[in-house]
Amino acid sequence: MKLILRTLLSALAVIVLSNLLPNVQVDNYITAIIVAIVLSLLNFIVKPILVIFTLPVTILTLGLFLLVINAIIIFLADNLIDGFHVTSFWSAVLFSLLLSFLQSILFSLLKESK
Repeated sequence: MKLILRTLLSALAVIVLSNLLPNVQVDNYITAIIVAIVLSLLNFIVKPILVIFTLPVTILTLGLFLLVINAIIIFLADNLIDGFHVTSFWSAVLFSLLLSFLQSILFSLLKESK
């Protein structure tokens, strides 16, 4: 139940950000749910592999290269999902930052509701 609620909150965050950011487009609510699921799967499977391969660069940049990895994950989701579009690299970086921030706020509200 908690996993479904977290996925729906992530989809809500994707919809809110697509309405706020001009370079991010989500076609409908079902697409936002698919984006939330695909992003969570990519973060679970692909992101650790990218972090391991880019560990020296990440250390040299004091962790700032993780923003690039997050943008790559967003672009992978863009390529996998038809109704989700991100136009530029900086839009993907901003989208990933704001999505993380919004998810942390929404998930903290979920913990307080117990």
